[in-house]
Amino acid sequence: MAATRDSGIGSSVTAGDIDAAVAAAGLSSLPSGAAERFAAYLQLLLRWNSRLNLTAVREPHEIVRRHFVECIQCAQILPSIKTLLDFGSGAGLPGIPIAIARPEIRVTLGESQGKKAAFLREVMRVLSLNVEVYDGRIEKMPADNTFDAVTLRAVDKMAEACRVAIQKVSPDGWLAVFATASTARGLEQLPEISWEKHIPIVGLDDGLLLIGQKQNVSRGTPA
Repeated sequence: MAATRDSGIGSSVTAGDIDAAVAAAGLSSLPSGAAERFAAYLQLLLRWNSRLNLTAVREPHEIVRRHFVECIQCAQILPSIKTLLDFGSGAGLPGIPIAIARPEIRVTLGESQGKKAAFLREVMRVLSLNVEVYDGRIEKMPADNTFDAVTLRAVDKMAEACRVAIQKVSPDGWLAVFATASTARGLEQLPEISWEKHIPIVGLDDGLLLIGQKQNVSRGTPA
């Protein structure tokens, strides 16, 4: 992995700061080397953000607190899986943090905007992550290309996006959605998903992590 020093926009955040933020949120410790990868990711995000507007949050410590920590929370909540699709990945959230915190998961970052997809490939290259980038619309992905889990965070028209995302979840696979209380009420009407967990997102008053399992049509929906 490349060093975290950057000749352009710098960051005052260290790997130790990231470990401290994770601990302050009450989350489990990161794997060895993960905090250093997060620091390198932050450097890349800051540099590219000046051109692509990847996130409206500009202050490095706030990016860690408001973006990285909640994505790490999601990574630690997800069940044992082998493959994951990050639907509408954008800046790589939550897909890249999941790949860093759960390196055993093969993550696909779905991003249809070419410049953002280029950023994701640069992160993948610099951090040597177990990820690939799909730079097309998820609706155009081959029908037989499904995943153990699909994540959605900060996507437009969340309920509509979830209906598309469900088609990419393997039977008995998982859908993980970053939602608010109001959006969660609409998502609870999706008949294909049995929502197992509604977990408050650390640091957000109205944030919820919804984790649901896709129902196998051969066995029917549980009573």
